Amino acid sequence: MSETTELAEKLKTEGERMAAFFSELTEDQWGSEVYTEGATWTIRNVLAHFVTSERGLVKLFERIRTTGEGAADDFSIDRYNASQQERTKDLAPADLLAQYQQVRAESVQWVNTLKDEELDIKGRHPFLGETVIREMVKMLYLHNQLHYRDVKRALR
Repeated sequence: MSETTELAEKLKTEGERMAAFFSELTEDQWGSEVYTEGATWTIRNVLAHFVTSERGLVKLFERIRTTGEGAADDFSIDRYNASQQERTKDLAPADLLAQYQQVRAESVQWVNTLKDEELDIKGRHPFLGETVIREMVKMLYLHNQLHYRDVKRALR
């Protein structure tokens, strides 16, 4: 099995697990606070973050793959996240879940188009800094797992 196939499979499996988890939440649980430093983020906000960050990152990865251009030096993750939360504030959890499943399916499809040697293309990731596409793709599912842990903690 090629490395890109393995990465795509990990993304697919992790995405299915996240979708199953979010689909089982009650209406009350969606409002549970996960983060309270700065702007308060509920579980709903975390799912919105999954959607918007992955959508933006895969576009960035494609730009890195085709042009070598990564995130701008002055890119602010906090500013981006705040603007994306504002853009998605009126979406219902069910709509966000459907968008998450669509975005993840597109990410899996994109990874499946990569050649293994393209995993070594370098670019600037907004969080990881200068790194290769391989590490950026891995961060897609690691990022969600970190937030998932915090969401689970908020539900206790």
